[in-house]
Amino acid sequence: MPGLFMRNLKPIIIVAVTAGIITWYMPWSMVAACAFFVSITHNLKPKDGFISGFLGVILCWLVIALWRDLPNEHILSDRMAGLLGLPNGWLFMLVTVIIGGVVGALAGWSGGMMNKAFRS
Repeated sequence: MPGLFMRNLKPIIIVAVTAGIITWYMPWSMVAACAFFVSITHNLKPKDGFISGFLGVILCWLVIALWRDLPNEHILSDRMAGLLGLPNGWLFMLVTVIIGGVVGALAGWSGGMMNKAFRS
């Protein structure tokens, strides 16, 4: 497992940074495009694209969520958690980050499948 993570470290960081930049200017769903294109441009296998997209978007959204949530003492996340019936704001943030990770993972996997289909 450490070899798999180290092999994908560069694509993970690129996905996280590009997703973070694009999140400021475009809709949240564009993180999928970031993971997809990084997977294609780095010629990743489907498994590696899945892992890179998942971890890259999770890292990006976790940093953004904590950066916005910590200064306001978790007011918004606690209120959103209450709205969705979750016990606390930390669980709400976890669910949010996992959903983003799944979106990134599926996009990265799709890019890996495109590599497999057209470059094999």
